Amino acid sequence: MLLSLVLCAAVVMSNHRDPSSVVVFAEKDGGFVNIRIPSVVATQKHTLLAFAEGRAGTQSDQADNKIILRRSTDGGQTWGRLLVVADDGTNSLNNPCAVLDRDTGRVFLMYQRIPSGLSEGSGKLADGYDGPNVYRSLLTWSDDDGVTWQKPVEVTRSVKRETAVKTIAVGPGIGIQLTRGAHKGRLIMPFNEGPFYLWNNYAVFSDDHGKTWQMGDNAPGAMITDAKGRQRSQINEVQMAELSDGSVMLNSRQFAGTKLRKAAVSSDGGKSWSKVVDVPEQRDPSCMGSLLRYSFGRGSDKGILLYSGPDSTDRERGTVYASFDDGKTWPLKKLLMPGSFAYSVLTRLQDGKIGCLFETDNYRRIEFVRFDLAWLRMPSLR
Repeated sequence: MLLSLVLCAAVVMSNHRDPSSVVVFAEKDGGFVNIRIPSVVATQKHTLLAFAEGRAGTQSDQADNKIILRRSTDGGQTWGRLLVVADDGTNSLNNPCAVLDRDTGRVFLMYQRIPSGLSEGSGKLADGYDGPNVYRSLLTWSDDDGVTWQKPVEVTRSVKRETAVKTIAVGPGIGIQLTRGAHKGRLIMPFNEGPFYLWNNYAVFSDDHGKTWQMGDNAPGAMITDAKGRQRSQINEVQMAELSDGSVMLNSRQFAGTKLRKAAVSSDGGKSWSKVVDVPEQRDPSCMGSLLRYSFGRGSDKGILLYSGPDSTDRERGTVYASFDDGKTWPLKKLLMPGSFAYSVLTRLQDGKIGCLFETDNYRRIEFVRFDLAWLRMPSLR
């Protein structure tokens, strides 16, 4: 009997393939000096759309960025030519964040426009909605699996508070659509707002398939006092996922306090939030990470929630975590990439596998890797 079990295990492992990755974007592609900030979403027809910022320089987050795209029609094994989705001259376009409306098949892409020559830390940035030094948010969409895109429309007044807010950033990464509860069908985009060092997290949502958008409240408990007596925010770039009862969890990059991810929960579809708390299992070197609802269970089974990010004090050791209790605990984790690993975005593929689009090689490449739940559950052989 023991020999049979050993042989059975050997057969399973021999049929199993470890994750392998393909390059989606690399520096110099399309004439861009550097390409960063990934987003990936699967369309209703299972085409994968991978977005990023095509940058004119390597040393600045605001380097005349364009929003670029590559498409895959074979589950991420190969990728098509590089397309420019949005170009605003020397103004910088940042933070691509995509979401699929499953009811209509439309894919929305939201991003920010930052005035030429300014950055999120600039003292010249202005509050409000008018004038040359204002952060703006734009929205475009595609009804043909990302082949063509509509002329962007400005949605700044719907996603940005008029006073005391200098910067806004959607995601980056992906938005979500709620599938259950009182707000079923709601589209949600995760946001943070600043001034620099004083960020807050909140949700922007639409109940009419993206025709109009509105803001929720900031998650409480974001600010702490540092050792020098200064106010600093614990949070920054953020992603959100639906929980088994239709509520929403946010998972945010840490920017102050303990070197752990931060989380909060909304029971009203992103309108209000519980207090921001640490996620004890998830180390964070201050890096954007991904949160994905992989599946829902039945009854007491809460299904599977996934997170990806660096399990290190540096941007390295890309790790995938799984939770089976709506993010209360994260008992399962597996090393995905041992070396350089920065921003990442998870997506579920048509065949049930999981895809991860991530930055590597010290931001020189963005790669896509496929893996399955069997690999995630298999003990590491090291």
